[in-house]
Amino acid sequence: MTTQTQNLSALSAEEKRSLLAQLLKQQNPSAVPTAREIPTEYYVFKDFPEYIALKNMLNEFEANGQSNPYFKAHEGVNKDTTLVEGQELINFSSYNYIAMSGDPIVQKAVQDATQKYGSSVSASRLISGEIPLHQELEQEIADLIGVESSIVYVGGHSTNVTTIGHLFKEEDLILHDSLIHDSSFQGAVLSGATCRAFPHNSWQALDRILQEERHKYKRVVILIEGAYSMDGDIPDLPKFIEVKKRHHALLMIDEAHSIGTVGQNGHGIGEYFDINRHDVDLWMGTLSKSFASCGGYIAGCRELIDYLKYTAPGFVYSVGISPPNTASALASIRLLKAEPQRVTRLHQTATLFLELAQQEGLNTGYSKDTPIIPVIVGKSLACVRLSQALINRGINVMPMIYPAAPENAARLRFFLNSTHTEAQIRFTVKTLAEEWAKIELS
Repeated sequence: MTTQTQNLSALSAEEKRSLLAQLLKQQNPSAVPTAREIPTEYYVFKDFPEYIALKNMLNEFEANGQSNPYFKAHEGVNKDTTLVEGQELINFSSYNYIAMSGDPIVQKAVQDATQKYGSSVSASRLISGEIPLHQELEQEIADLIGVESSIVYVGGHSTNVTTIGHLFKEEDLILHDSLIHDSSFQGAVLSGATCRAFPHNSWQALDRILQEERHKYKRVVILIEGAYSMDGDIPDLPKFIEVKKRHHALLMIDEAHSIGTVGQNGHGIGEYFDINRHDVDLWMGTLSKSFASCGGYIAGCRELIDYLKYTAPGFVYSVGISPPNTASALASIRLLKAEPQRVTRLHQTATLFLELAQQEGLNTGYSKDTPIIPVIVGKSLACVRLSQALINRGINVMPMIYPAAPENAARLRFFLNSTHTEAQIRFTVKTLAEEWAKIELS
């Protein structure tokens, strides 16, 4: 064996590759292998396929002669009427269900809180951001629902993400309604637990899954909503409670759209079915709809709330809800308790709209006993065209199109407010039927 051969055999694989590259470069510089080119879609935002898909969808509006229906600025309080680009419209795209946003009593509470505490608590509540209004609000929420305690987070979406993601782990099972809100789904993904959907509102399917799967997991939680924002329907809560008890599972209800609107006095789905409130383990709700603020809450037993206050990442590592937002929610809940007629009026308004729409032959899906009434159109483009036609006639209602809704079930979602008048409702339903008939014929 020659000395050169011995030297080569002593080289590592990496050294041999380097030597080979040098020899190739000497013989033919253009033959040297180059690093693989990285496609720009991996590091340039404008080339991300997701962005291109969004851009194509928005361009399609223009190509079909429609204006972009999204991100239009509203120039005043978002209530039964609104002002957009100087045009006053009857408004059915506001979650201001019981007219708390813009109420003089609520506004005065906001002003007083800002004067006393400033515009921010400027710290995590755990450290030095706690103010007396926080404690008052959490007690009012607990009392409203009928449980021991509650915790308020700065955002509704983040309430579900951080709570579900924090409480459940890989060895657990999360069973959720197929139409559960994105916030709950994201929390389930974050948790690392096994996630399975069951058909919408089917406690029977849920029961079958638990019979087969419960023994494989430690904690099992069932996620449903008090009122579903896409369909305006309500689950059979007593049946879900029976199932959760039979299989020793936990039950969590998202009341974003049912608190303040459902039940005789607006106390939510628990009041609607008159159940023992302690039969539900986690009551979740948002403050941005019925309660004229921003944020979310979890309510339940004291042990749950104490644990979340000291450990939930979205609470511990976040600034506390601001003084004006706290005051707004607190004043709204107290006003709801003092004036339950707001809820009575909301129920009357929603019932009238639903009855008139059904008389006109409009497809309102499964909506019942909620202020959310979808009118299912079908194709996305037809839905956008109908929305624009209604705006042209003084009615603001937003289209829900694919992928937010199935491509064959795009819809207009009408959110009723307690301040909508009978004249507004009758005009809207009549106009809606007229414009829909034109589109169907075109």
